[in-house]
Amino acid sequence: MAQVDYKNLKSNGFMLQNQADHFSVRLRVIGGQIKTKQLQTISEAAEKYGKGYVHITSRQSVEIPYIKLEDIEAFKAALADGEVQIGVCGSRVRTVTACQGNAVCQHGHVDTIALADEIDKRCYGRELPHKIKIGVTGCRNNCLKADINDIGIKGGLQPIWSEENCVYCGACVKVCPGKAIRVNKNKKTLNYNENICVQCGKCVKICPKKSWTGREGFVIYFGGLFGNTIAIGKKIIPIVFSSEEVYKAIDITLDYFSANGKKKERFYTMLERIGWAEFTEKLKTAL
Repeated sequence: MAQVDYKNLKSNGFMLQNQADHFSVRLRVIGGQIKTKQLQTISEAAEKYGKGYVHITSRQSVEIPYIKLEDIEAFKAALADGEVQIGVCGSRVRTVTACQGNAVCQHGHVDTIALADEIDKRCYGRELPHKIKIGVTGCRNNCLKADINDIGIKGGLQPIWSEENCVYCGACVKVCPGKAIRVNKNKKTLNYNENICVQCGKCVKICPKKSWTGREGFVIYFGGLFGNTIAIGKKIIPIVFSSEEVYKAIDITLDYFSANGKKKERFYTMLERIGWAEFTEKLKTAL
């Protein structure tokens, strides 16, 4: 009987269970979206080869437990027939998570699903010193907890104020969470501090005279971590306004991690070990 390569199986989504030669199999889900045809396939596979249920993971993926070693090839073929792909584990770029973004959510500033899909195409499964998690969230509400991902992308809106129509009512001041706006109604003055603005876009939505407009873009966080160690990612560069800049930032990050990370060392841990200065400079020079 051929020897089983359990390490290779785990790397390719087959995680060994407590029960001998049984696996919980991780599926590839991009941006939290699963087509109805795929759902049917997953249901049928779980019924036939598992125990009739699936597990929804904390990162928007699906796992089918209790897949027997002897059923692996038939199980894989059944999934492939329904256009369902098996995910990855190990030291790789993992599932790219995303909220519904501006296609559905009234708070969203960016198309999170399109961005997640393109990031997945460019990066998913890339071999690295350790796993990398990427999350995309549509606005400051941060449903996907972007800042605790290794790379987190958050939709934002850079406000632009026009004096022409402003009546200095102060509505924007009341909704500004960053306290970046000050208005003196008597003197008819408005001061906006871009440095402490959180790019939430609330001032634009609330303004009755449309004095506030804005430019939608992406706020990127680096070095977040959630697990045995918790770290909040850093906003190293200002808001960027094109998806190409996002992809460039991700490429720089993955290349830097590949070149400087130690085996089984998380991205945040590497930056704490060698310092953030060089990585910060690379980002700021490129973007």
